[in-house]
Amino acid sequence: MLVGPVEARLRELIREVAEKLDLEILTLEIMPDHLHLFVNAPPNLAPHDIVARFKGVSSHHLRREFDHIARMPSMWTRSYFVSTAGNVSSDTIQRYIEMQKKRG
Repeated sequence: MLVGPVEARLRELIREVAEKLDLEILTLEIMPDHLHLFVNAPPNLAPHDIVARFKGVSSHHLRREFDHIARMPSMWTRSYFVSTAGNVSSDTIQRYIEMQKKRG
């Protein structure tokens, strides 16, 4: 579902949301049915709020712009995975995310 024009528009929407929230996108890989996003966020933003904003804005716009998505019961599931970079270098995380597209 997240391929072609939908993938391109989703990429634009993610960049717009990141700019509004003052997030730095370190890595973004969009797969056909999910995405991997590595961001640097200010400490005053809770991870669940960041995810909610990405999902909410992208769902709103994509459902209005693409008929096949509008017919779906929902754009995103409620689930997501969040972790801090902590003991792993940013380079390691970026390489991992970039490899996901090649594996898919």
